[in-house]
This record gives sequence, structure tokens and C-alpha cells, in this order.
Amino acid sequence: MPNFVPEKVFADREKRIKEYLDEEGFEALIVTTPENFYMVSGFHLDVAPWERPVAAVIPTDGDPFLIMNELSTNHLKFAEERDTLYIKDYEIYIEHPRAYPRTYTVEQWGRLLAEKLRSRGIEGGFFAVEGGGPKPLKSEMDNVEFVDVTNYLKNMRMVKYPEELEIFRLCAELTDYAQDQYMSLVKPGLTVQAFDFEIAKIMSEEAARRFPEDRWEGRVRSSSGTYSSAPHGSGAYVAEQFEEGDGVVNIIIGRMNGLVVESERTLFVGEPRSEQQIKAFQAATDANEAAAAEMYAGNTVANADAAAQQVIEAAGFGDNINHRTGHGIGIAGHEYPEDMAFLYRPFWENEVYSSEPGIYLYGVGGFRQDDTVIVGKDKPEVITKRSKKLEDQIARNF
Repeated sequence: MPNFVPEKVFADREKRIKEYLDEEGFEALIVTTPENFYMVSGFHLDVAPWERPVAAVIPTDGDPFLIMNELSTNHLKFAEERDTLYIKDYEIYIEHPRAYPRTYTVEQWGRLLAEKLRSRGIEGGFFAVEGGGPKPLKSEMDNVEFVDVTNYLKNMRMVKYPEELEIFRLCAELTDYAQDQYMSLVKPGLTVQAFDFEIAKIMSEEAARRFPEDRWEGRVRSSSGTYSSAPHGSGAYVAEQFEEGDGVVNIIIGRMNGLVVESERTLFVGEPRSEQQIKAFQAATDANEAAAAEMYAGNTVANADAAAQQVIEAAGFGDNINHRTGHGIGIAGHEYPEDMAFLYRPFWENEVYSSEPGIYLYGVGGFRQDDTVIVGKDKPEVITKRSKKLEDQIARNF
């Protein structure tokens, strides 16, 4: 059986949204960005909304509907066949004008949205929107006012449903598998970028074996040697190769049925060259575990960042911290909340975070372990389980 987010999750979100709209006096919520579009509809947008505008609309009273570009026609049919399209009422405007059927074009998509709202008995009023809202609607309907409710939608995305957490766990198992394959196959002389594609291929093949009916995307990106001192790699050097003694930071990302897991490990291609590498590796590992240990409900979010910083400073690498300890994970890879270092609210049970403090030594390399962590009621649940012990992160298979 596939592991898609069940319909009852989207139904509960719709109920909560309608209660919010009613309390605040809104006529409807209009969603126009990819992540929130998926959150309310179950549909993974196959178009860029800036180029082909779309809208998911949840009226305070009545059934929700979608306004879609015709490029998505068959994508919508496939989603219906998989039973993953929660909002099944949709109207399509055409990409390419033709004589028949005569219908709305992209220049008239705001008119289509207005007509659909009128069919629900909505002639104007206050609309909950993201950012500035769909401006063409104001040209087609009188007495329209937009109110930005982005923060409300952010908060809705932070706490996950139990059914979503199970998908996170299954996805994490695949990233662990990929980390194991990485360690067994990496060796000097391989081109880093080509090797990343090979691991991504192996991971995707395993995903197809385990979950043949599910939606899966995986990617791998590594930085080796001194280039790893830039958290996201050198930005160039396609011919970069692994060399014996190099430290490597790999980034393995899985997205399963719309939900993202991060797994990153620091490893060595053969024995490390210096004691400094070993010291920085251990400090990064200890900081990762100290931060994750703070991720339980009721504890202050900023405490996780502080715990990692204390470990790194005690090891003598305080001047080599280039970024925060982590961020939320969910429908987006970098999900809300985006700021851990200065966020003084408590952790909420069933939030999901990365724990990825790093140490970056120019001329030496980078050192970062990254786990995906579910915030528990009394203690965290680290779902990426590949070992971070030094002896397990030295590749010797060559």
C-alpha cells in the first residue's frame, strides 16, 4: 500500500481553516504558492505560479476549489487516479488559445476566479491571502480587500500529523540506506559530482523497490577536502575528485510523498591527515547531539542552538561557526521556523527540525553532521540513524 498523506489530514486542515476564517470574518482563503497549495489540496504543483497563476480557494461556507492552468490537466487526472487530490473541484484556463472549446485564457484567469467565487455566492469582502494576494481578482470583483495570513499558514505547517511523521520515518530509512552505500563505495580518484549522481541513483532504485507506488525525489551533494569549508561547496570545479585523507561533507535529501528528510555526514576517504580534522569532527558530532537532545516539547527553541554553540566554543572552534544550528523541515526542505538561534518560544510536540551545527576551517575543510529530529513530548526522536562515530566514518574499501 502506498504511504500518501491520507485524506483525513487534509479534511482536518480544511475544518481548522474554515473555523479560523469564520472567526476572523473572511469570505475565503486564497492560496497561490506551491508549498501551501500542497498543504491544502494534496496536489504537487507542476507549474511555477509566477508564470502560470493558480489558486486553491477554501470558502468559509461551501466546498473548496482550484483554478488551474491547462498544462496541469493530465497531472490532475493522475492525482485523481492515485486518490491524492483532496480538492477535486477544479476549473482550467487555457494555455494556448483555440476556437473550441472557447474558455478563459491566462490573461483572464482572474475573471475565472471571480466567476467561481460568485458561483459560491461570494460577491466581494475580506479574503485571507498570502502576501499581496491575486491582484487580477480586484479588477474583476468590487469591494475586495486582501489580508495577509502568511503567519497563520506557517504555523499550520509546523506541527505535523502522526500520519505525516510515519512518512518522515520511512524516508529517513532510505537516507540511512544511501549513507551506508556512500561509505561502502567512496574512494580516491572518483569525480565527486558523478559519485553523487551514482548514490542518488542507488537510493532511487531502492525507493522503487520499497515503495513502488509512492512519490519519491532524492538528491545528493558532496564537498570534499578544503572545498567542504564552504557549507554548500565551492560553487565550481566540476572535475573535483576525492583524494585520500580528504574530509567530506555529504548532503543526502529525500522527499517522500511531499515531505522532506535531511541526512548529512562528515566522513574521511582513508585515514584523516591531521589531529585537527579529528578534533573538529568530534566537536561537530558532539554539537549535533547536544542540539538534538534539546528538541523536546516545552523547551525553548533557542536552547538547541545555544547547546551546540557551547560545545563548539569549548572545543576551540567558536570563530568557525558560519550558520545557525538548524531549521524546521516539512513540505519544504527549509521549513518554518527558519530561525533557531533567537527563537524564544517553546518547541511544540511533533514539529520536525534539522540538527546541523557546523565547523568551517578555511584551508582544512568543513565538519557537519545533520540529523532530522521529531520533537517529542518528553524527548526527541532522531530518525536519521546512520552512525556518526569516527571509526564508522572512515572509508577504507580501496
